[in-house]
Amino acid sequence: MRRTRTLAGIGIAATALIALTACNSGSPTIPGGDGGDEGDAPAYEVAQDVQLEGSPTFDAMVERGGPIIGVKEDQPNLGYLDATTNERSGFDIEIARWIAASLGFEESDITYEPIASANREQALVNGDIDYYVGTYSITDSRKEQIDFAGPYFVTGQGFLVAADSEMTEVGDVSDFNGMTVCSATGSTPISNIKENYPEIKTEEYDVYSACVEDLISGKVDAVTTDAAILIGYAAQYPDDVKLLDGLFTEERYGVGLPKGDTALQEHINTLFTDGGDTWQAIFDATLGQSGIEVEQPAVD
Repeated sequence: MRRTRTLAGIGIAATALIALTACNSGSPTIPGGDGGDEGDAPAYEVAQDVQLEGSPTFDAMVERGGPIIGVKEDQPNLGYLDATTNERSGFDIEIARWIAASLGFEESDITYEPIASANREQALVNGDIDYYVGTYSITDSRKEQIDFAGPYFVTGQGFLVAADSEMTEVGDVSDFNGMTVCSATGSTPISNIKENYPEIKTEEYDVYSACVEDLISGKVDAVTTDAAILIGYAAQYPDDVKLLDGLFTEERYGVGLPKGDTALQEHINTLFTDGGDTWQAIFDATLGQSGIEVEQPAVD
């Protein structure tokens, strides 16, 4: 299985991660940047006669006749819902489908539930969803309430600015002192700014798309979140915004799971460990359409 390199330190990205922003000195072209025309995702063989002893979450899925999966739906090439066709696409959506198939469920069995970043832990704690796949960074504070499988992707905090902004690069997050930076409520990047950079003004919304709208209209100076998310918006609005080079944290995306469901956690981790070819095919059909190159991370 492919392995990701590690960061040498905060603000210094590994080679595989630098590739996330290297294509954005101008504006990247991503087929499907508006939510459509992605590559062909792999077909997933639906497992038969699955037994997952000791997993109450799996038992609930079986009794219900399918999984309820928490997702994002406003992130091009990651988790996107086309309002015209009502079709979902993106890297995270395909990861969610792959997991469902490994548990014995057809695509038609899946119920997708859009959950805002700030509400993810509570949705899992309440049992509103069975698992969550949507740019969900693994953190110690979140692991106090839920469990994670993975990681299945590694990226880092980046910044999106207006296309005509005088800022061409960021040496440190403090370069935004005195400016207004927007992100999703409950996201790791906005928490990083609020805790460590008090001179930066912040604006928060439930969804990143609202931040991007404010950036284009001039209400905020920048949007911050994971570079993988920002690449999609840079492709969607190439004349209006640009993604600055540089990554300032390491964000490890995991699948959010109910606390204590070790059987389901181990099942998904084994899927990731043994399914490198499928992971690569999913990546190539979605985020890989931009030309970026990353490696599948090792499971914890």
